[in-house]
Amino acid sequence: MPDGLLTTAGRHTWAYLFTAWIIALAATAGALFIGEVMGQTPCNLCWHQRVFMFPLAVILAVATFREDTGIWRYALPIAGLGWLIAAFHSLLYAGITPEAIKPCGQGPSCSSADMTVLGLPLPYLSLAAFTAIAVLLIPASRKKSNV
Repeated sequence: MPDGLLTTAGRHTWAYLFTAWIIALAATAGALFIGEVMGQTPCNLCWHQRVFMFPLAVILAVATFREDTGIWRYALPIAGLGWLIAAFHSLLYAGITPEAIKPCGQGPSCSSADMTVLGLPLPYLSLAAFTAIAVLLIPASRKKSNV
């Protein structure tokens, strides 16, 4: 097969990577917009989630344009760790996690009503983004990596 032509499976894998990158890019842009433009200071858990989302926007961009399906080895653990923090934050926001283990000290509360954008809770949006990225990376893990 000539260089530059993707198989059907390759096009689907590229589309999964591209979609994962767009989600990570949108989440990163949204976090920056909320913090820098709207002036809403992130809580402790939001900061930790950013630590995992921001690099995903970069490494998924590189992987998408290099058609590197092996990126799942690096991106999936990052998304998984971000997912764990987002899940904890979502449980805290929902009131399921006891207040005694709330990680917020001084500054914005991790479970306040200010943790919403357009009526949607930020912890849930973050959890949805990490979940979608992880789900989209799973098919890439089943393909032979490009070297």
